[in-house]
Amino acid sequence: MSWFPVPETIPSKVFTLLPDRFRAAKRTLWADFNKGGAEVDSFLEGPAFDRAGNLYVTDIPNGRIFRIDRAGGWEHVATYDGWPNGLKIAADGRILITDYKRGLVVLDPGSGSVTPHYTYIRSESFKGVNDLVISGSGDIFFTDQGRRACRTPRVASTGSPSMAGSSACSIPARAPTASRSIPRKAGSTWR
Repeated sequence: MSWFPVPETIPSKVFTLLPDRFRAAKRTLWADFNKGGAEVDSFLEGPAFDRAGNLYVTDIPNGRIFRIDRAGGWEHVATYDGWPNGLKIAADGRILITDYKRGLVVLDPGSGSVTPHYTYIRSESFKGVNDLVISGSGDIFFTDQGRRACRTPRVASTGSPSMAGSSACSIPARAPTASRSIPRKAGSTWR
């Protein structure tokens, strides 16, 4: 029994699809490890809206970033040697991307250039960054789950990097990615 009314069913509908001009199924190293070697034309992640209402998404196996306008039109913003995953747009307009191969990078949406922001912390390279969140004070938290450990690096708004969490989080070896996104200790997020 619930004290709340049954939620209204809202049917879903497709807003937009990756256009065929951006599809070319091929085998990639990322797909070898994450899709059993299947040929893939894309694997979209990291949705985030900018202040103009455009939706940015990453395409992990092909190292691409797309911008989708309010009408559903797709624009290719960047392609680079990386596996972009999480994407967030900071209050100052910077587009931050967690890239599994390259660490935390910054995208200039005008030029399409992608530059490193943090590629290591405390002289240790990342294991495989996955997703990120930006706090109200501008601190950047992102997961570094890799295939072996689960860590939560933090870049303070002052630019100083530190570890907010470590491999102390308990995660089953074959847990799906979603359950690894936010390391927890005693039921609360690492801080």
